[in-house]
Amino acid sequence: MANLLEKLSMGRLGKHRPLVNVLRLTGVVGAAGPVRSGLTMARLAAQIERAFAPKRLEAVALAVNCPGGSPVQSALIAQRIRDLAEEKEVEVVAFTEDVAASGGYWLACAADRIYANESSIVGSIGVVSAGFGFPEAIKRFGIERRVHTSGERKVMLDPFNPEKPEEVERLKRLQAEIHESFKELVRKRRGERLKADEETLFSGEFWTGKRALELGLVDGIGELRRVMRERYGDKVRLKVIEGPKAWWRRGAPRGLGEFLPDSEGLAGGLIAAVEERALWSRYGL
Repeated sequence: MANLLEKLSMGRLGKHRPLVNVLRLTGVVGAAGPVRSGLTMARLAAQIERAFAPKRLEAVALAVNCPGGSPVQSALIAQRIRDLAEEKEVEVVAFTEDVAASGGYWLACAADRIYANESSIVGSIGVVSAGFGFPEAIKRFGIERRVHTSGERKVMLDPFNPEKPEEVERLKRLQAEIHESFKELVRKRRGERLKADEETLFSGEFWTGKRALELGLVDGIGELRRVMRERYGDKVRLKVIEGPKAWWRRGAPRGLGEFLPDSEGLAGGLIAAVEERALWSRYGL
């Protein structure tokens, strides 16, 4: 009787189907404004917890389609995945889609094994800061810039002032520290599987999935469903762990202002959308 109850609890009288939860990591890492939601620890925390929650769980698959973004949020998300994987003793397998570059590759490194499509864009292990300068524009339109600070370095790299070499040097030092953290993560997670010198791997260059395999940045060429079936059998269950709904899908609004961002928030969202588009465009997407 006890054995029968155990089989019933597994479902279909012992015909237990292996379960693999799928966690989709799609978009830019970091807050993207009120209209577009980026990948952040705050937004993904509950979703990650649900992915590792089942007792009978064979693996968690990460479907990564990310051109990069915030190094801090990349590190927080990847660390939460690793902590739960070790706590639950569950294998994590990443699958890169169009792109897993920069912060996207950081996320993929949370997995025990990484698979890519031959044409996926992989790598870009580096740090970038980009912006615009407008010192001549405000002069042309007769605009006076008024900034009052306490602290001589409070306003650094102000886009409305000429760029100063010493401020650029400070920025480069910060970038070097963040880059070293990124490199250390890749060394730790990929180890002896890396097949190229660090000057090549950590230059910020990116490659196709086929070339990334040769460099040791990924473990194989394959698609999520096929690889999981090869590893766990044709009966494997692939369950996508849904994230929070977009603001326009949360049901009928009680009032129009409930879901519509204010003009300032909307402007910020539009700027974020442009920046996101530029980030994807770096990889020809």
